[in-house]
Amino acid sequence: MSASPAKSTAVLSLLAVLSAAVAILALSQPAQLPPALGFVFKPLTTILILAYAWRRGAAEPRLARWLRAGLLCSLVGDIALLWPEQGFLPGLVSFLVAHVCYIAGFCTRKRLGAVRWPFLMFGVIAAAVLGRLWPNIPAALQAPVVVYVVCLAAMAAQAWAWWRGSVGQPDEPLARWAAWGGTLFVLSDAMLAINKFAGPLDMASFWVLASYWPAQWCIASSLGRPRA
Repeated sequence: MSASPAKSTAVLSLLAVLSAAVAILALSQPAQLPPALGFVFKPLTTILILAYAWRRGAAEPRLARWLRAGLLCSLVGDIALLWPEQGFLPGLVSFLVAHVCYIAGFCTRKRLGAVRWPFLMFGVIAAAVLGRLWPNIPAALQAPVVVYVVCLAAMAAQAWAWWRGSVGQPDEPLARWAAWGGTLFVLSDAMLAINKFAGPLDMASFWVLASYWPAQWCIASSLGRPRA
């Protein structure tokens, strides 16, 4: 007899939390756990979130396809960024494609820019972060970073546009998950960028990953509950 959806979700949730905890400790506290464990448990955590997403979204197959594609691209980025210097640009490109996938997915639920104020809000946040980092970004990375920041801000804004445009509708709770996922993603990437270009930040790996995986989990949760 197969496990119930609720039980399977609980097991995946527990495994993802445990895997994330090991990865965060290994990458941020090398005195506590061997850093090599991060090379196993960092991608494993994203794989577990992908497994969580794979069982959801039957009612919205187009949204599900785009969000799963975004998670797959994120997995590639996670692996690339295990080598922070050599893997930075490949990781940036992988996450850029992930955000494009997320935007496309959210646009299946609400027209791009259907609610405009989130784009203004995240545009101001993006401009403030870029302004803080700009003097320290190498010339060769300036264009890729700008493109990435614009896509990241648009992803979060479109998630909020879905939410605020769905108030009182059946998909409002799912849109709320997407909106908070997008917000946490902006927070995580802002800390990562500040640490790389203007840091270092204390316990940067801890704070970046402790907001990144909840962001991905929230985005995956916008696919709704798995069917029995």
